[in-house]
Amino acid sequence: MFSTLLPRLLLLIFLLAGTFSPAAARALTVERWLNQTAYVPVYSHIYADSRFKDKPFQLTVIISIRNTDTKYSFTLETVDYYDSEGKLLQKYLDNPITIPPLASTRYIVPESDTLGGSGAKFIISWSSTNAVTEPIIEGVMIGTKMQQGISFITDSQIIAGTKIE
Repeated sequence: MFSTLLPRLLLLIFLLAGTFSPAAARALTVERWLNQTAYVPVYSHIYADSRFKDKPFQLTVIISIRNTDTKYSFTLETVDYYDSEGKLLQKYLDNPITIPPLASTRYIVPESDTLGGSGAKFIISWSSTNAVTEPIIEGVMIGTKMQQGISFITDSQIIAGTKIE
């Protein structure tokens, strides 16, 4: 009985040793940031049917910005909307706003706004005096036409920022 138990016991010890290694402890560390600039790809329209290339399927765009930190707020500095060619279409903030811990905000490009195109994007910048967990910044697209509906999300890509090590 001991001869069959020993290999299992050694395997368990090996697995547990890996769980408490310094590398495993680093993997559980949450990254904290002082600021970021995020690129968020969005789509004011898509082409849902190849038979109708000249008839885009218009979408409403919602930018969702969520503070994931449980203690500290951050300041949203810019929420800028650009078209497919990189031309600035709209600045959504006249003044910076504070996003409290676990709070969220959103910005909407209505379905009727066709200027952004299929290569539209947002550039969003935020900062904090305290190191905070990374916010969740997503683009949510939704549209309906007759009996057809479509919705999907896009994630942001960090293009600049100060991470605390």
